Amino acid sequence: MPGLFISFEGIDGVGKSTQADLLEEFLTAHGRTTLRTLEPGGTELGQEIRHLLLHRKGEVAPRAEALLYAADRAHHVATKVKPALDAGTDVITDRYLDSSVAYQGVGRALDAAEVRALSMFAVNNLLPNLTILLDLDAEAAMSRRKNTGTEPDRLEREKTEFFEAVRQAYLQLAKAEPERWFVVDAAQSIDEMQSQIRARVEGLL
Repeated sequence: MPGLFISFEGIDGVGKSTQADLLEEFLTAHGRTTLRTLEPGGTELGQEIRHLLLHRKGEVAPRAEALLYAADRAHHVATKVKPALDAGTDVITDRYLDSSVAYQGVGRALDAAEVRALSMFAVNNLLPNLTILLDLDAEAAMSRRKNTGTEPDRLEREKTEFFEAVRQAYLQLAKAEPERWFVVDAAQSIDEMQSQIRARVEGLL
């Protein structure tokens, strides 16, 4: 791909959005055209799916949840991510298919391999050049979320045990594909994390 594709992963509250924004600034300063996006909700259709997933009242069955995320991702990649990459634009996304493997495959106790297969079908096998995992224990991440003062969404209301299971799933994914993943200790300061991320990304430029 002419463009560089980077995804940020991690449980809620680790600082993905902040680090993704700072990395976008870094790439732009290097003269690179950059697209900053997110999942779910990176497209107009995705925003409607995001509302169904995170803000509607009532439960969403685990398999339905996985399918909705896959639908959002399929449309996101086909209409926004892949065209940008083909045009030579770098793409930074806050969450990608590994979120589904960790959250639905493990957190929701579905089959992680099946969720990954569904996700790979949705994105036509498109994987990032680099996946940055911001790692932080679940209790610390939950404490950070509470301090934001914002109303938690449906997933953010899950218990600490849920997020710790998701965190461990992420670490296993990173261990299985060390050439794609870069794990950053999210207990560090914002600047310390960004310095490590930029050093890693510079190796890809």
